[in-house]
Amino acid sequence: MSHVNQEQVAQFLREHPDFFNAHADLLTSLSVPNPYSGQAVSLGERQVLQLRDRSRGLEAKLRELIQFAEENDAIGEKLHKLALGLMRARSLDAALAALYLSLREDFAVPHTALRLWTEDAPPALAEFTPVSENTRRLAMELGHPLCGAEAPDEVRAWFGETGPQLRSFALAPLREANSGGLVVLASQDAQRFYPEMGTLYLTWLAELSGGALSRFLP
Repeated sequence: MSHVNQEQVAQFLREHPDFFNAHADLLTSLSVPNPYSGQAVSLGERQVLQLRDRSRGLEAKLRELIQFAEENDAIGEKLHKLALGLMRARSLDAALAALYLSLREDFAVPHTALRLWTEDAPPALAEFTPVSENTRRLAMELGHPLCGAEAPDEVRAWFGETGPQLRSFALAPLREANSGGLVVLASQDAQRFYPEMGTLYLTWLAELSGGALSRFLP
């Protein structure tokens, strides 16, 4: 009699799914180790345990998906509120105030800096302080918002005395703001803006902001 190995037995059962229909008594007479207690249980009981484990895994995954959906809904509502605030603005000052308020109060971003470069810029506003060619090139070359622990020294200096204390940044180009611009969100929390994070909502935020601000730029 040839030796039958475990894989052959497993293959036989896969090819004959009705085997236990013809040998139903085996489900109760066969004993296998309990994966938790180590005590012997019937094959049927072991299958129930496996189904319970799978159910727990699916429940955990469902909870995770629900959490993501709720978080996305919350961000969507904040972006909607920001869009309304920008649309209602009747001046550049009002649009900037609406943007800063939304980032601070709704998105809980503690530090924000913004620069715009355009001809005939209002000289009294810090947002139009001249920036270097390197910073302009950086904004132009960004295909999507850049997140991480590093920021150019010039950009970090936009935050004044707080700059050296900041540990994470999100740099988003303002492509709709006529000649161009850059909005930078920053935090003292090193995990707030990290390289692997999704940037879709940051992109939308920058597009909304750039489009709204461009209405008041020459």
